[in-house]
Amino acid sequence: MSRSPFLEMIRQEIRLRGYSIRTEKSYLYWIRQFILFHKKQHPQILGSEQVKDYLSWLANDRRVAVNTQKVALNALVFLYHKILKKELGELGFSLAQKQRQLPTVLRPDQVYAILSQLEGRNHLIISLLYGSGLRVAECLRLRVQDVDFHRLCLTVRDGKGKKDRQTLLSHSAVDNLHLAIEYSLKVQRQDNAQGLGPSLPHAIDRKYPSAFKTQAWMYVFPATNICTNPYSGKPCRHHLHDSVVRKAINYAKNKAGITRQRVTAHTFRHSFATHLLQQGHDIRTVQELLGHNDVKTTQIYTHVLGQHYAGTTSPLDALTQ
Repeated sequence: MSRSPFLEMIRQEIRLRGYSIRTEKSYLYWIRQFILFHKKQHPQILGSEQVKDYLSWLANDRRVAVNTQKVALNALVFLYHKILKKELGELGFSLAQKQRQLPTVLRPDQVYAILSQLEGRNHLIISLLYGSGLRVAECLRLRVQDVDFHRLCLTVRDGKGKKDRQTLLSHSAVDNLHLAIEYSLKVQRQDNAQGLGPSLPHAIDRKYPSAFKTQAWMYVFPATNICTNPYSGKPCRHHLHDSVVRKAINYAKNKAGITRQRVTAHTFRHSFATHLLQQGHDIRTVQELLGHNDVKTTQIYTHVLGQHYAGTTSPLDALTQ
C-alpha cells in the first residue's frame, strides 16, 4: 500500500507545495490510516461523515493526544481540499481541549551538572540548545553559513512556521563550535572526493550543481553515514539524527543524578527562556530569540517564574509572624 499510485500522487503534490519531509511522512501516514480504517475504500467515495467517524474513533477509542488529533485532521483536510477538491463542510467534531501545562525547567546548576557529563559534539549540541534557545531540529540543521562568529549569532532558517530568525551565540561555545566546523569541513572534503556532499534544500542542487562542494552548505553536525536523498534519490550526507541527542541527554541526566524530572532536548530551550527572564531581560526580546509569533506563548515562562503573582505572599506566612 505504501507504493500505491494514489499515495504517490499525494506525495508529489506535497513536495510541489514545498512541505517539509516530516510533514510529508506525517500526512501520508494519517491518510493511509484513514483509508485502512474504512476498509481500503477510496477517499473519493468517502466524505465528511467518514472523516468525522475516523476522528471520533481516534479521540474516543484510541485516546490519542490533542496534537495528534490536530495533525490527523490537517492531513485529511489537505487530502480533501487540495487533492480531491471536495469541501468537507462543518464536521461537527470538537477536538479535545488541551490543558495548559507548565514546561519543565532546570535550575542553572542542573544544566551545569548535565553538561559536565558530556564532551565533544554532544556537549556542544546541548550547550547550543541551552545557550541559544534552539529546538533540537534547528540545532542539527545548522549549516556553516548560519554561524556568525563576529556578531556572535546563529541564523535559524526555515524554522517552525517556515520563518527565519537570529539568536544568540554564547562566547563559551565559540571554541568548540570552531572545532566542530573544522571537523565537518574535513568530512565534506572526503565526501567531495567521492562526488558526494551534504543534502541541499529545495532545488539548490539543480540551480547550483556545485553547491555541495561549497563550505557554506555543509552541516555543522553531519550524520555518521551516507543516506539517500528522498527527493532526488541520490546519495548524500544529511545532518545528525535527533535520536543521538536524545540518548546523550538521557545518559547525562542519569549520571548527574537528575532522575525526578523528565528532561528532553526541549527542556533546555524552556530553561533558556526562563533564565533570561530571571535575569531581567525584556519578554519581547525573549520572544524574538525564541521565534514565537505571539508574546502570549512566551508569557508561559512568567508562570514558571511565579511573576504572574509577584508580590503575593501565602497566608500561612502570616500565621508564623
